[in-house]
Amino acid sequence: MKILGLSGNVKRPSRTASLVDVMASAVESRFGGVKRVINLADAAPVLFRALRADQLESEGREIIDAVETADVLVVGSPVYRASYTGALKHLFDLVDYRALAGRPVLLAATGGSPLHALMIEHQLRPLFGFFNALSLPTSIYAVETDFVDNRLTNPAVLERVDRAIADLARLLPVSPQRTTLSAGEHGPALVTTKA
Repeated sequence: MKILGLSGNVKRPSRTASLVDVMASAVESRFGGVKRVINLADAAPVLFRALRADQLESEGREIIDAVETADVLVVGSPVYRASYTGALKHLFDLVDYRALAGRPVLLAATGGSPLHALMIEHQLRPLFGFFNALSLPTSIYAVETDFVDNRLTNPAVLERVDRAIADLARLLPVSPQRTTLSAGEHGPALVTTKA
């Protein structure tokens, strides 16, 4: 299974990138497969060289191919002007509109205030609705106080990650292991137990 995390962050360090990595790692731990996380702080300059998919150079084409061929997507963005970042929008402007049909997508966002949490419902869900992807019902929103040194530590947010993984488990084949997240002294720790 190919698990692709996409973080719409355009600067480093990034709480969004940390959240996406925690979520993608939880998917990998629960279902196996290979995880990859693409941060747009790194990828956006490559993608911005093209305005259309047919203008992509090989490095940009490889990024878009990774999106189009992933079995599971984990997509997160910082809230920027009440929406996801323009870099994330540009990436999806380059993705073939048929490529993500039926693909499970876990959604996440980070913001400075709980007031921005509905960005996921009003911006990200419609984006993946256009692609006919299956955005999972449980989304994850986190604010600055949910992190310590850019690492997710809030047990309530980690519990939501577990709920999102449970949503995904209803779509994917059953795994012999069950993974939960817990906040430890050094940040989130993956705890795997036999089901």
